[in-house]
Amino acid sequence: MDNTFDVIVIGLGAVGAATTYQLAKSGARVLGLDRYAPPHDLGSTHGETRITRLACGEGVEYTPFARRSHEIWRALERETGESLFVQNGLLVISGAGNRAAAHGNPDFLQTTIDAATMHGVAHEHLDDTQIRRRFPAFAIADGDAGYFEPAAGFLFPERCVSVQLRLAEQLGAALHLRETALDFTADADGVNVVTDTAEYRAGRLVLAAGPWLPQLAPSLSPLLRIRRQVLVWFRVADDAVIADYRLDRFPVFYWQVPREQAIYGFPSLDGKTIKLATEQYKTTTTPETVARDATAEEISEVYRNYVAPFFPGITGECARSAVCLYTCTDDARFIVDDLPGYDNVVVASPCSGHGFKHSAALGEAIAGRTLGRGGMLSLDGFRLPR
Repeated sequence: MDNTFDVIVIGLGAVGAATTYQLAKSGARVLGLDRYAPPHDLGSTHGETRITRLACGEGVEYTPFARRSHEIWRALERETGESLFVQNGLLVISGAGNRAAAHGNPDFLQTTIDAATMHGVAHEHLDDTQIRRRFPAFAIADGDAGYFEPAAGFLFPERCVSVQLRLAEQLGAALHLRETALDFTADADGVNVVTDTAEYRAGRLVLAAGPWLPQLAPSLSPLLRIRRQVLVWFRVADDAVIADYRLDRFPVFYWQVPREQAIYGFPSLDGKTIKLATEQYKTTTTPETVARDATAEEISEVYRNYVAPFFPGITGECARSAVCLYTCTDDARFIVDDLPGYDNVVVASPCSGHGFKHSAALGEAIAGRTLGRGGMLSLDGFRLPR
């Protein structure tokens, strides 16, 4: 077997799958490695749905990546016949008091509006009366304000990863699943990667290992924190109530409720349940030590503090739950850059819980950068601190 490639990609989640696909599409001889068999539920790329939006409260510079990703998702749908992207709109809600900051940004709602204005994203500003009239499922407070973006919606992450890996393989990529990368070394001519079963050589290496990244690149450990997040599917009270949570009446949302954490969620896809989640940034974990199951107390706490006061039509009955991992930087910024000390190793960590929506475009840009061909979008804004 020839173990020599143009590029090796370690980690085949959101960005790794997109990068592998784009490399193969460009004609590169590429090897994709993953310790599991993506899509799986042990990292960050699972949970049925992911929000996508063009205007991002994390920063105005993210919009071009979200917009290009939307184009790629639609192209993939046309090519494969798969449903990957549903546009049912996004509602961002905030209000008075100490609620504005999120994802490293002091005013998430205003930055969302600024990004929409700067990049020509169609949107509406809604006051509390307008929100109540159009979206009665949200029990908002007087004085709350909203941003509505009709082009936003949600992605099916497992399908997105599967489609790109399948196409990458059809284009000639070698995918070695359930094979763990243990170490790598580099010299002026390329990179050697050692796994638990073999050794490979390539001109370039892309590290897209998500929460396993600190293990492969220990020099990045001071910059990265692995946060455990809980996702819960609660049952809706009855058939009369479920109408307010249908796809055509209930947008994806990000709500800065007057609590310690914000809450986000999705319309009901099964006519019985609704997926909701909060985001915590206090405790850290590792992929090896994380508690993989949500406890009854955690689920009860989410319902008591973040669901019952704001969604009166949702019951406390949990239909299912999941745990996912955020790989976070202190300022919620992405990292896409050469690994310090290596000219032929790219680290790709579009992290902090808001990377999936950008992953298709990031994969395209990373592939172009890795092959020295440039790309449609610049990655300079995601460089490591110097």
